[in-house]
Amino acid sequence: MQNVPLEYYLALSATLFVIGAIGVLTRRNAIIIFMCIEMMLNAVNLTLVAFSSFLGSISGQIFVFFVMTVAAAEAAVGLAIILALFRNKQTIDVNDINVMKW
Repeated sequence: MQNVPLEYYLALSATLFVIGAIGVLTRRNAIIIFMCIEMMLNAVNLTLVAFSSFLGSISGQIFVFFVMTVAAAEAAVGLAIILALFRNKQTIDVNDINVMKW
């Protein structure tokens, strides 16, 4: 059985996080933005699991369950908000949604 070095996991996690951050900053579709936020959370989860395995501690893996719970709640609330905005404005483009303006 081969052992994969910790640096490979961290490089993959950093790559996923950067792709997600670029997606959040450049995209204007609300669903794509939420998908990129989920990608960033999964990159953090990969880092937590990698360090947990590297250090021989289970605390990082337990923390991943809490992050996944928060991510699921965020996705449910976020999609409900997107649906409500789509019903009112007929668009999910964040540039066209200006509900908070006076």
